[in-house]
Amino acid sequence: MATEADPAFLETATVFLGAAVMAVPIFKRAGLGSVIGYLAAGALIGPYGLALVADVQTVVGFAEFGVVLLLFVIGLELRLSRLWRMRYEIFGLGLAQVVVTGALLFPVLRMTGFGWKAALVIGSALALSSTAFAIQLLRERGDLSRPYGDRSFSILLFQDLAIVPLLALIAILAPFARGDALDLENGAIALGAVAALVVVVRYGMGPLLTVIARSKADEVFTAAALLVVIGSALAMHAVGLSMAMGAFIAGVLMADTEFRHQLETDIEPFRGLLLGLFFMGFGMSVDWGLVAGAWWVVLGGAFGLFAVKGAALYGLSRVARSDHFDAVRIAATLGQGGEFAFVMFAAAASNLLIDRFEASILSAIVTLSMVLTPFALKLADRQRPKEEEGEADAGALEDAPNTRILVAGFGRVGQVVARVMRMRGYDVTVIDNSTRLIRMGASMGATVYYGDARRLDVLKMAGAANADMIFLCIDDRDGAKAAVEKIRHAFPDALILADTYDRFSEVELREAGAHEVVRETFESAVELARRGLHRMGDGDVASDLIEEFRRRDAELARLQTQYGIQEGLQKLREKYTLDQPG
Repeated sequence: MATEADPAFLETATVFLGAAVMAVPIFKRAGLGSVIGYLAAGALIGPYGLALVADVQTVVGFAEFGVVLLLFVIGLELRLSRLWRMRYEIFGLGLAQVVVTGALLFPVLRMTGFGWKAALVIGSALALSSTAFAIQLLRERGDLSRPYGDRSFSILLFQDLAIVPLLALIAILAPFARGDALDLENGAIALGAVAALVVVVRYGMGPLLTVIARSKADEVFTAAALLVVIGSALAMHAVGLSMAMGAFIAGVLMADTEFRHQLETDIEPFRGLLLGLFFMGFGMSVDWGLVAGAWWVVLGGAFGLFAVKGAALYGLSRVARSDHFDAVRIAATLGQGGEFAFVMFAAAASNLLIDRFEASILSAIVTLSMVLTPFALKLADRQRPKEEEGEADAGALEDAPNTRILVAGFGRVGQVVARVMRMRGYDVTVIDNSTRLIRMGASMGATVYYGDARRLDVLKMAGAANADMIFLCIDDRDGAKAAVEKIRHAFPDALILADTYDRFSEVELREAGAHEVVRETFESAVELARRGLHRMGDGDVASDLIEEFRRRDAELARLQTQYGIQEGLQKLREKYTLDQPG
């Protein structure tokens, strides 16, 4: 007998989804970002708003898994080779920013009445900027490839790295706050657990994922991705460490495998949904009545945070030899508090380092600082030197990377295409769900992504949004047509060149929006016919005949795309009075 879902659960889910669907697009359209939208939605439905949802702690507890998933994704992005290339700006400028900002905020917080442990935690939390917020702004402005965008990204990358030790800092300070003593024995157990996690994930998950990948069971691969995250998080929690730390370690260990992109793609929907739920939960938990009663503190705190943090960012950027305009833009981009401040405030409150009222006030300050960011960037743009205003477009072109080619499907056709494009010096990225072919692509020097090239999320992860040209070389007629339609809708500026195997699928792909379609066997058949003509003694007319055939074949493709397979064929026959036009 089938069991019906709990109506109460469905009602609560409807409230959450409805609030998010209404609030987030409004705030994003206003240029304030999705994080503020989620916070506003939570505040609206929470016990201090319309009171549509009362059990805040259960929601926040469940949604904290979104933070765990986010740490895993951050770990996946931090390949050791990438960290090494950016080491000076990440560990120089990034470290200096966190230390200097925290050091400037520490005495200010002490003067406002916080103890040294609370001031240390709060100052460290406020030193972090919003990665999601800042990156989105840089993408929308097209500035990620500019020098100031690159330096902003390096600082954000170090801040992401700093999250784990900062969460550990709370765990270290908490026993002193409660009057407990540190347990060295438990510390040794924790270190042993970390070592065991490294061994299991590093040497066990790779072979397991290889077996799963070969089975072509996508849903099992998604389950395996969640298993890595949940298992690592629970292992660390069992020995008294942060679940987020376990997920982060697992992500770093998986970053150098061929599966990291597919893992990120499979985790992303869960991460986005649960992280949004976390922000909504935090918006629900803030006592906005208390905040309203201290609005001057929130307002002054937000402007003060932006001023102190902006001054530190500007000064350090100038020391790192950024020009005045770039330094101003870095300060404006990263002057806000970040989403992980909410995480740290919640952790600090649960460990008795700060109380609920202080956490609410501090969260409101961070939220308002995010609201200030778009306006700060508009003011920063006014600092552009007059001599650079007319050169903005030229600079963007100069900073742009080489033409980017995406080869979706790395079989026999995709391999040849990728090799030719690499010979010309183009940046080539390949996607395939064969581990053997992916390794072959990596050996060629291409950027490789393991995954199903027919999936839009995989294409996005592989950089289709920034690709100048996409070669679709998958051996699946229906899947290729669907992929072309998705690409045309999601990435309208990309040129689509598709490989197919017969006339019918060629017409379908052209109708779906492919710019160029080539039948896989066409060129080999034409070449075979040309050689046959030479063998028959017709070498003198072979070139002209082949050229005429190509022209008629192209015309047939145009007619069949316009009128359909049979009617297009008939129109060509009427024109040339041919029985078999090819």
